[in-house]
Amino acid sequence: MPVAIITGASKGLGRALAGALAGRGWDLVLDARGAQALAETAEAVSAHGTRVSALPGDVTDAAHRAELVAAAWRLGGVDLLVHNASALGAEPLVRLEELPLDGLRRALEVNLVAALGLVQEALPLLRASRAGAVVAVSSDAAVEAYETWGGYGSSKAALDQLAAVLAVEEPGLRVWAVDPGDMATDLYAAAVPEDREPRPEPAAVVPGFLRLLDERPASGRYGAPALLDGAR
Repeated sequence: MPVAIITGASKGLGRALAGALAGRGWDLVLDARGAQALAETAEAVSAHGTRVSALPGDVTDAAHRAELVAAAWRLGGVDLLVHNASALGAEPLVRLEELPLDGLRRALEVNLVAALGLVQEALPLLRASRAGAVVAVSSDAAVEAYETWGGYGSSKAALDQLAAVLAVEEPGLRVWAVDPGDMATDLYAAAVPEDREPRPEPAAVVPGFLRLLDERPASGRYGAPALLDGAR
């Protein structure tokens, strides 16, 4: 069975992706900081009959990243790495003049540095896979200038660039930066708590991610909503 590592998997998009992959027979290594929520997710997705290893921890911790990859190795390797864990930098979001520098550092550590650290740890197993792939969950804020989204958007823009360079350096892999679009998630609620507009549930965009795995287009940046419509 193929094996995926998914960070930030206890809820939202991470949980939705885990459920969809488990339904397709994937074995999973799941990460999140909240142990109870992660255990509940692991129990739910393991109902599909696949093997699930749930490891609570912080992706900025090198030892934790090594544990995730070791767990995947015990399941058979790494065929897919999904970096979904994210930090906003401030909750709720604030203008750059008010953005705490420690908050920006945290966003960069989680959204960018940890992503590279996990890729570095998993690269030997990804290279050994017949269809190794990396998904970096991006954001519209990485390419558009939205007020108060400067710190988070900058970290995601840097993640996009990291993914693009990785694709050049590792032509045997597929490396996709994917913007899932607006979703009803705890992250968005924490970012803009006063925004009550209805948004799609994360499960609604999962078919776009699955299409990438099915069709394996060239490495690059994609939008999940566009993938649902059959367009890049």
